[in-house]
Amino acid sequence: MPRLAIVTPSYAPDAELCADLVRSVLVHGSASVQHHIIVPPRDLKLFAHLRDSRVQIHPTSDFLPGSVLPVPGTNLNVNLRRPWPPIRGWVLQQITKLAAASHFDADVVLLVDSDTEFVRPFGPETYLQDGVVRFYRLPHAVDNQLPRHVLWHHAARRLLGLPPAEPPFHDYVNMPCAWSPALVRAMQRRIGEVTGRPWQSAVGGQLHVSEMMLYGVFVDHLADESARGFTRSDMMCRNHYDEVPLTENELRSFSDDLADGDIAVMVSAKSGTPRSVRRSVLDTLAQRSD
Repeated sequence: MPRLAIVTPSYAPDAELCADLVRSVLVHGSASVQHHIIVPPRDLKLFAHLRDSRVQIHPTSDFLPGSVLPVPGTNLNVNLRRPWPPIRGWVLQQITKLAAASHFDADVVLLVDSDTEFVRPFGPETYLQDGVVRFYRLPHAVDNQLPRHVLWHHAARRLLGLPPAEPPFHDYVNMPCAWSPALVRAMQRRIGEVTGRPWQSAVGGQLHVSEMMLYGVFVDHLADESARGFTRSDMMCRNHYDEVPLTENELRSFSDDLADGDIAVMVSAKSGTPRSVRRSVLDTLAQRSD
């Protein structure tokens, strides 16, 4: 039977959202879906109550080299083997995702943030087609109007040893994000070969990097053609990225636009949408979708 492992890095401020995500996975995910929550060691006790036969809680230290240590009082970490530049928290989270995706024994790894909830049934078969993992690509969607995305593309090409290129580029940033663990491992090897450094050190040394863009560029340019046999341009998720809170009516209207193939809803934690509003709308939506 195919296996799907969900990977969710989280931390104390998102604990309640993460609990809602876990509940939605247990309700809508098939029995073979395993959920792995990865949190800073200081937050392990806070998340311990989420443990279940299908839910495991891991400290971030399980997925980081021993040479990477936190800088007290900051959101920075330092790699003792290459202290400069320090590793920002956002980049460290990406290294954690990449390490976890290559670690778990699964056919598909699904990256899912704490502010996402599943509202319709799903399982490994949702992200597998003839043994090929679903690959998200939005063609020619990145140009100079998305300067950070362009920087992420340039960083990915450097790390993977590809020649420089200019936009437009394809966009690979999506949520939930399905990866092939075998392709992640191949990508890690490639980065090590190109840079002559451990892949964690090479990625951590970047000021601008996106793990999803890195994986997408690798699959599109360096993986076997068969890896792109299940390519799609829809995320199967209704996303609210704006850092603006939604009222109950606004969230209800937003959720009513769920496409037939959508299985999840993401309302950014940074939007400040009250949890009570999320619960009122998303619980109703999930019940209607069952």
